[in-house]
Amino acid sequence: MSRATTRVPAPVNAHSHAFHRILRGRTHQGADGGAGNFWTWREQMYEAAAGLTPAGYQQLATAVFAEMVVNGYSAVGEFHYLHHDVDGAPYTGADEHGMELALARAAKAAGIRLVLLDTCYLQGGLDAQGTVLELNETQQRFSDGDVAGWLARHNSLATALRQLDAGEGLVSLGAAIHSVRAVSPQALEQIAAGLDPALPLHVHLSEQPAENESCRAAFGMTPTGLLERAGLLGPRLSAVHATHLSDADIAALGAAGAGIVMCPTTEADLGDGIGPARELANAGAIISLGSDQHAVLDPYLEQRGLEYGERLRSGQRGRFAPAEISAAAREGGLRSLGLAGNDDHIAVRTDTMRTAGSRTAQLPLTATAADIAEVHINGQLVARDGIHTTLGDPADLYTAFFTEHPEFS
Repeated sequence: MSRATTRVPAPVNAHSHAFHRILRGRTHQGADGGAGNFWTWREQMYEAAAGLTPAGYQQLATAVFAEMVVNGYSAVGEFHYLHHDVDGAPYTGADEHGMELALARAAKAAGIRLVLLDTCYLQGGLDAQGTVLELNETQQRFSDGDVAGWLARHNSLATALRQLDAGEGLVSLGAAIHSVRAVSPQALEQIAAGLDPALPLHVHLSEQPAENESCRAAFGMTPTGLLERAGLLGPRLSAVHATHLSDADIAALGAAGAGIVMCPTTEADLGDGIGPARELANAGAIISLGSDQHAVLDPYLEQRGLEYGERLRSGQRGRFAPAEISAAAREGGLRSLGLAGNDDHIAVRTDTMRTAGSRTAQLPLTATAADIAEVHINGQLVARDGIHTTLGDPADLYTAFFTEHPEFS
């Protein structure tokens, strides 16, 4: 029997941490079975980060990117800070960019467009009094020591990625600041002065009230205010989460035409809160969507989460029109990652028990990844009915990874 489908531009995942996939099904409650919170979750995330090698990361990321592809994503912004060896020592020689090239090879194997958001991470955080914390043992592998060291490795990485991509157009370089907790005000100014202004720049922003409180204690202003003072607010900046903002923060981000990457399923899972997406969009910011920790990898559930979060927060329906939801999933993501328009598309079934009778514009509110029949990226059919055309079933890839790496099971 023939199937009814409709062609839809393929969505973009504007915020990913591939290694967080290790945590799925393991951190949704506290380690002792209690509720836990963002900060206890973070400790388990550090444990996952501590043991990955380039070979293991390539295997895991291949499974993650394959899952993204079969679920409809055509491009991903990988917010990457696992730069160095497990003891914090830089990789050298041919292995200098081992962790980064592991991600790039995984993306090429999966056929997804990758913007590697190479992340600056220099200090261990801020405590409640605003005191700078030293890097912990795991964070040592995140840090290049100072901005000059990060920029030097970043510029060298650009050459390595161009060579690996070999003109295929799937892999490119962007940049990120982990957060104002991990990068000092002086370093923010150095990044503003030294980073290629053509590159997309992402930053975790005001995900937790504690971040805002420690920033005010240390610097007398919000994280948004700190970025503005450093000259970093602008159209090339994407603020990830942007959950706990003041009215002044919203106005500043909107006036700058900044991007905002909402990650609804992660923000719900971690109990972060619901960010002011409608107010940000009204102020002039451009909304996009990401999956962040991959507790869920489904572009339709992220789209639905954007609107449903707004409904729960406001008590009103239709906060984002269907066309706005689709634009956040597609055009907003392309803009956030500095990608040009393309013909990447998906075929969505309109005859399933979820979608039969749906108007095409309202598919973001009814469909799930299970309804995606085909995925086309860069002129290639890369997935059909949940199976990758060259890598097979992503479940088998995950099973192989966890079997070969029992330390993560």
